[in-house]
Amino acid sequence: MYIAIEGVIAVGKTTLSRLLAPAFGAELLLEIFEENPFLADFYKDREAYAFQTQIFFLLSRYHQQKKVSRHLKENEHLIADYTFEKDALFAGLNLAGDELATYHSVHSALAEKLPVPDLIVYLRAETDVLMQRIAHRDRPYERNMERDYIDSLNHAYDDFFASQHAGKTMLSIDTNELNYVASAEDLNWVETRIRQALKLAPFQPALPLEN
Repeated sequence: MYIAIEGVIAVGKTTLSRLLAPAFGAELLLEIFEENPFLADFYKDREAYAFQTQIFFLLSRYHQQKKVSRHLKENEHLIADYTFEKDALFAGLNLAGDELATYHSVHSALAEKLPVPDLIVYLRAETDVLMQRIAHRDRPYERNMERDYIDSLNHAYDDFFASQHAGKTMLSIDTNELNYVASAEDLNWVETRIRQALKLAPFQPALPLEN
């Protein structure tokens, strides 16, 4: 079983992935983004550093995603905090002309070699909520993020995943009022929604063996 958690910056993808992994007995595949050497410069000058940033992310995510096939062949459940296809969303926002065409050619060739999730969980939140979460986690390279950029990204995510829904099993969850870190009830609610989408029985932990 392969579940991918998706959503815009600061919506809570990685946190939810970590919390759900034990409940589903799943391995984690977490996006590596802090190693991108162009990321800090990109947030300062998106136009100048967009192509380098996108190509680095594309290749990094591809090398990570190749691990999915190995996990599935070994009959391991897997939860990822991103999808490979969403990389094209950022490219569409940040690139244009020949750079965008070059990017799409590379992305299409790589995507053909990767497995598709059994379920995409799309987490949503209002832009003001996202800005509050960005400020709260206070990552240095996110401090200069503009609200307009996050808002445009938020709308782009909605449009992208609405158009990608055909042929895919997708679950959309509004996280504006959810706090699955502090509330076990909220976390259980999300887990139940996922199990319903995948038609899975409630998780039963293994009982200890008797002596």
